Amino acid sequence: MENNDPRVFFAAERTLLAWVRTALGLIGLGFVVARFGLFVRLMRPDVIHPAHTWAGVIGVVLAALGAASAAAATWQHRRFCGTLAAHELPPRYRLAPAPWLGFGVALTGAALAVALAA
Repeated sequence: MENNDPRVFFAAERTLLAWVRTALGLIGLGFVVARFGLFVRLMRPDVIHPAHTWAGVIGVVLAALGAASAAAATWQHRRFCGTLAAHELPPRYRLAPAPWLGFGVALTGAALAVALAA
């Protein structure tokens, strides 16, 4: 089959990038939630603030969830791209950057979750 229709592949790329964007949002929200107590203390140093231990736990969970979603989406993208025939891939298009980005976000999110837990 010589009919080259790369729309299927590019739809998979857009889906992966949407999941990576969602993962970045979850990781960023996890960082903000984990550091919420520090922000409150900096804004009002004159007031005695209770410890927000729940914020750290929820922040770590959100960062880990973001890392896991980026890893799962990237793994699914790689599996899907492996099922495409040669005529379904765009000619002279590099397949490697999107999975590198996805796994990079996953590793960074996991490292942040570990750093927030410490």
